[in-house]
Amino acid sequence: MRSVVRASAMLAVFLLVPVIPFLFLGESFEQDVKHWIEADADRAEQVEFASVLGILASDIFLPIPSSAVMTYAGGVMSFWAAVLASWTGLTLGASLGFGFSRILGKPFAARFAEPDDLNRIESISKRFGPAVLLATRPLPILAEACVLLMGTTELSWRRFLLPVIAANLAMAVFYVACGAGIENQRLLVLVAIGSGTVPLLLALIIRRKLTARLDAESTLEQTEHSPPQSR
Repeated sequence: MRSVVRASAMLAVFLLVPVIPFLFLGESFEQDVKHWIEADADRAEQVEFASVLGILASDIFLPIPSSAVMTYAGGVMSFWAAVLASWTGLTLGASLGFGFSRILGKPFAARFAEPDDLNRIESISKRFGPAVLLATRPLPILAEACVLLMGTTELSWRRFLLPVIAANLAMAVFYVACGAGIENQRLLVLVAIGSGTVPLLLALIIRRKLTARLDAESTLEQTEHSPPQSR
């Protein structure tokens, strides 16, 4: 529950930061921003590129709404620059989490993911192996837990990176495309809200179903191993 609250709070903060100036300063501020971008477009895109990459690289350690960040990047940057920044940032963040977990083990993983989430991912990873990385990549909270858990196993870097790189590229293209071509700042923020909220809700639904399934399996296992009652 704690990770859900953190993720929701971070999504709200991320979306409020660009909205507040426009709410209080109105259209004049929006025009000033446009003039600044047009006057020094190259420097503005460099700053945006570095910001997107850095924010997404910290996703494994902070509850960053990565889908909202990528969607917003698609609206303020050129398409392929936003895709490259998003793809690189996501992959760097996942690699850092995996690498630290390989070195520091489960105590590190438990610090940045809830034990229940790690247990959920461990249960399904026993059946599907590294493929679970592909399945959880678009899902907030579960994606981070999966990366951290895989780092505590003997999974090789090659088997980790192949699905993560592929999934991150698909996510970057999709979410950047969601924000591409939206010039109106308010509309862009609304689209970013949707792209950040829908995956979070989907992750919570899947999380609940996994919990129910694990509870049912645990109950069945206890029943099978319990000694028969004497009459």
